[in-house]
Amino acid sequence: MHAHQLQIFIFITSVFLILAHPSSCSMESFIYIGCTPLKFNPGTLYESNVNSILTSLVNSAPSTHFNNFKISLPGSTQADVIYGLFQCRGDLTNSDCSHCIRDAVTRLGATCPSSLGGALQLEGCFVKYDNVSFLGIEDKTVVMQKCGEIGQSNEYGGTEMVTRRDAVLGFLSSQMEYFRVGGSGKVQGVAQCMQDLSSGECQDCLSEAIGRLKDACGTSPWGDMFLAKCYVRYSEHGFSSKSGKGDDEVERTLAITIGIISGVAVLIVFLSILSKLCERKGKRLALSSISRIPSMNEELHMNKITLHSIIFSILQMVNDMNHMTNKKSE
Repeated sequence: MHAHQLQIFIFITSVFLILAHPSSCSMESFIYIGCTPLKFNPGTLYESNVNSILTSLVNSAPSTHFNNFKISLPGSTQADVIYGLFQCRGDLTNSDCSHCIRDAVTRLGATCPSSLGGALQLEGCFVKYDNVSFLGIEDKTVVMQKCGEIGQSNEYGGTEMVTRRDAVLGFLSSQMEYFRVGGSGKVQGVAQCMQDLSSGECQDCLSEAIGRLKDACGTSPWGDMFLAKCYVRYSEHGFSSKSGKGDDEVERTLAITIGIISGVAVLIVFLSILSKLCERKGKRLALSSISRIPSMNEELHMNKITLHSIIFSILQMVNDMNHMTNKKSE
């Protein structure tokens, strides 16, 4: 195989390997955590209640995206009662939700050992427990906010960015579901309320979060506003779960692209072998005969140009797939 063709083959093989392991937004990515400063003593009934409620959260996750519990084992006083809940992002499968909750509970236990209460938000799920009831109570306290650096946008200028962002946030505000997604161009948004709130409380919480997000982030290309019982986020890069109908479409496109790449790789190997055979045959041809036979070298040169065109098309497909993955929000 010629050096030039070998380089192309290695390059295509590298693209194949990259596509075989596409990057995706991890649902276990950390967002924030909080632990109460007060501690409980090991071996107490309170510790048993904490272990019981965390186990209940994990056991419930495979069958539902939200649940809440009040745990009071026999012999517990009012001070020993534990309240807890979990919620997964609305676009996760049951399997992804279960995995996210298991990971969140493990992290929460490791980060908040012996704490009377704690809360952990991951990309795909939220868990919380406390000895003070928070179930069904609206809470618009800001627990975490982040904004992208102004000027980071690669797609839109400040004015267009704000226009598209406000359109997305306006759409999210107009919906009535607990989990909401929307987009304008490359700007994608996601919002979610805790399902222990009423519909009116959810709307009130999200309106507060949207107002705060606009004030805090200005023309930033992305922003997150997490209140105690709801959150709103927007980004040029979208918010993608690891599974779902949209991702199935991306996977089908991926399989087709990998098939094309494999075919091109085989074609390059074939042309390399053919080139060597033609070169050997050419040495044995009479000079007078060569003038009557189409130049194989010219044909091979044209094939290389065609291959380059194919490779360029594949790169365009890869780029489009990256955009598709970023825009697949849930």
